[in-house]
Order: sequence, then C-alpha cells, then structure tokens
Amino acid sequence: MKHVLESGRVAGRSPAGRPLRIALFSGNYDCVRDGANRALNRLVAYLLDRAGMAVRIYSPTAPTKAFESIGDIVSVRSASIPGRPEYRLALGFTGAARADLKAFAPDIVHLSAPDILGRQAQKYARAAGIPVVASLHTRFETYPEYYHLGFLRRPMEAYLRRFYGDADHILLPTPPILDEFAALYGRDNVSIWSRGVDRTAFHPALRSNAFRARLGYAPGDVVPLFFGRLVLEKGLGVFADAIEALRARGYNVRPMIVGEGPARDWLARRLPNVAFLGHLAGADLGCAVASADILVNPSVTEAFGNVNLEAMASGIGVVSADVPSASSLIVHGGTGLLVPPHDAAAYADAIAQLIDEPAQLAVLRRAAAVAADRYCWDDILAGVAALYGRLAGTATVAALARVA
Repeated sequence: MKHVLESGRVAGRSPAGRPLRIALFSGNYDCVRDGANRALNRLVAYLLDRAGMAVRIYSPTAPTKAFESIGDIVSVRSASIPGRPEYRLALGFTGAARADLKAFAPDIVHLSAPDILGRQAQKYARAAGIPVVASLHTRFETYPEYYHLGFLRRPMEAYLRRFYGDADHILLPTPPILDEFAALYGRDNVSIWSRGVDRTAFHPALRSNAFRARLGYAPGDVVPLFFGRLVLEKGLGVFADAIEALRARGYNVRPMIVGEGPARDWLARRLPNVAFLGHLAGADLGCAVASADILVNPSVTEAFGNVNLEAMASGIGVVSADVPSASSLIVHGGTGLLVPPHDAAAYADAIAQLIDEPAQLAVLRRAAAVAADRYCWDDILAGVAALYGRLAGTATVAALARVA
C-alpha cells in the first residue's frame, strides 16, 4: 500500500508545485444514489483526503439530495425529466458556471456524463488547452430499446463517438470495454478505472437467518434477489419473465427486491408474492444482500456492474447477463453464471440449476467472496490520481514548447 500512497502524493502536485485542481462535471452528482454517483463521490473523497488535490464539481442539484455527497458543488441550471423527477437534465454550461470554472483554473477537466453540460465544458477546455478526461459509467446507447425508441440508437452512438473522441484520455471500467474503445481511439488514449467494494459493508458474515425469518422465508428457501434501481432499463421485464418461468416449472420462489424506482408498481403487478424492501443503505443493505442466495442481474446498461461485485463480496451466487461489465468480473461456472442477455428462459435454467444443485451454489458463493477481495478502492483510485498528474505534466510541457 505504501507505493500507492506515495504515487498519490506525487500526482497531487502540479508542475508549478501547487496542488492539482480537478474540475469534475457530472450529470447527477448527488441527485440519484446509484453506482456511478457513489464511485464519483469516492473518487472526490480520495482526491481531497489522500491525494492532496483541489476538486470542484459542476452538476445539476435537486431540492433534496439523494445522499450526503462529498466536495464543493457548483449547481448548474437544470430541469427534472418528465416521468423521472429524480433525474435532472443539465441545460448547458451557463455563463456563471463558465466564470466559476475560469476562476478555479483547473489543471484537468473530468467529464463523467456525455450530456450537453459535459459537451460544452469539453469544448471550453479544449479551446483553453486544458486536458480533458472522460469516464464511461453507463451504456446509454442501450436505453432506447427499453422505451420503444430504437430509431434513436444510431444517432446516439454517433454522438457518443464524437464526445469520447474529443477527450484527451478515456477511463473505462473493464478490459473488454477498454479493448472496444482502444480500437476506436487508440490504445495510448484509454485506461482502466475499475471499481472497488467496501468489505465492511458487503460481506458473507452479514447474512442473518433472523432477517430472513422476519420476511417470512423458511431456512431451506433459496431466495432470488433483484438489487438496483427499479427502472425498465435494468432488465425488469426479463427478471419478471424468468421468475414466472420458474414458478411455471413448479419452483416456489419468492424473490427479494432491494431498490426503489418508478417501475415498482409495474413489477408488483407482474410478480405477486415478492418481498419489496425499498431503498436500503448501510448495515441494512449489507444484511439484505448477504441474506439472499442468488442475485439475478439481467441489466445490460452498466459499464461496470457494481451490484454484481457487491453480491459477490456478500457471498451469494450471481446469475448475470453475459455482457462485458459482467464477464470481466465473473468466471462462468467458477464465481457465477453468465447467460445470454434478454433470454428469460436461460435465466430460469441457470437459477433452477443452482436451486437443484446446492453444492454447486455453495462453491460459487465461496469463490465469489474470495474473488471480490481483489477490488480495493484505494489502489484503484490512486491510478486515477496518477493519470491526472501525468496529463497535467504533459500539458505543461506542450505549453512551454509552444511558447519556445
């Protein structure tokens, strides 16, 4: 760990000897409690407390925060999205935000969302000669199919190619996605920013038979878990179809649902006899996840898949869509099961296999918990800090060369 902390301190100074200044642009920094925003908050905490950098966040804000956020936030003009009021849509890089950024004089501009705010901030930074880092958190191009807007996918993909192509460096969460982006933008222009897991918050020891009993589960019940935002793009339709298929085969499964969102009532209508626990945090969340048996994750929209990692760390089985975010975490048949995306029958087959073969489920659970130990937040965030330092140094050398 010593070399990690030392690299963070070196990266925290600009070539001029002052602390590096990082301007982070976010789509919803503390409006929604999701994996992307939690990762960004962890990054800011590390940069401030461990790397000795100065950070300023530019983001829409909501009247009430979804969680207690970290750092100095400059609120930008935004509007709530119809039907999804928890999300805010930035209305652009306003004059006030532009003046604040100029006064802050960042060494690096980090864009975490490809929205209009991020795009306009990107153009400003490039004109000012400030290195631009873009990080990928969500596969937005997959969203249209869940809302019968498939015709938007191609123009959305074209826009995203321009957005990421205009960054100086791109941070990707998994090796398969890095390979995809390296083919488009060059191997030297991409790096891995993985994710970590808090082993005090997610651990097999948090499993509670008393918690299960309070929810009406018998000791021998195998409990499927859905864990995440209750929105259609998380694959709720596939999840519901898979549970219905299991029940039709005679499996008396009663899923546990951890999360909230606008599709809750839709899911309740589709799936009777389900334990809805709502939004949980802290010890309650860790206990709930560890007290289930099999996470069922049909989502194809994540760039990393935090819920898969948190379920693995909690020592439960994982049945996930076979997409890059999952295949980089899960060894099929070793630490979980991967199934074809959108194939509800394949999910039902995989869940039934683990119900019928408890010894295999036990092996997967133990192996998953061990594999999760590799994902240490400090090591991962030190790499981001070091990248900032390299880019800031390169920009200074280029500026001196132009003057000479």
